[in-house]
Amino acid sequence: MSTLTKPNHIGRKISRIRELKDMKQEALAQALGTNQQAISAMENSETIDEEKLVEIAKALGVSVEAIKNFSEEAVFNYFNSFSDNSINQGPIGAHNICHFHPLDKLMEAVEENKKLYERLLQAEKDKNEYLEKLLEKK
Repeated sequence: MSTLTKPNHIGRKISRIRELKDMKQEALAQALGTNQQAISAMENSETIDEEKLVEIAKALGVSVEAIKNFSEEAVFNYFNSFSDNSINQGPIGAHNICHFHPLDKLMEAVEENKKLYERLLQAEKDKNEYLEKLLEKK
């Protein structure tokens, strides 16, 4: 009987969660303060004691319950449940939907630049006035 058909094979569940998180056995081993061989043996174990499971869950960034209740079907159902309610029903990125007018944003940026330029110009004028006053005192 393969580990895929055993619904309570905790080691296999840990392995799949680790793989879904794009984590290598070495990375998990380092997080747990052990070696890759120990992780491999653990992932082949059908059961793991509760204390160790808590450490593993913390290292994987999931809850103990998430490990215990993990199933491939639930993962696929989760990702398949996303739907796009906008008009963009084609391939990803096929349509760009703007909720603002791009020219309006451009004009806002131009106005902001004008304000910044005016502030810079005023600061230069103030600096020149200050320097002229210093020169007059000499």
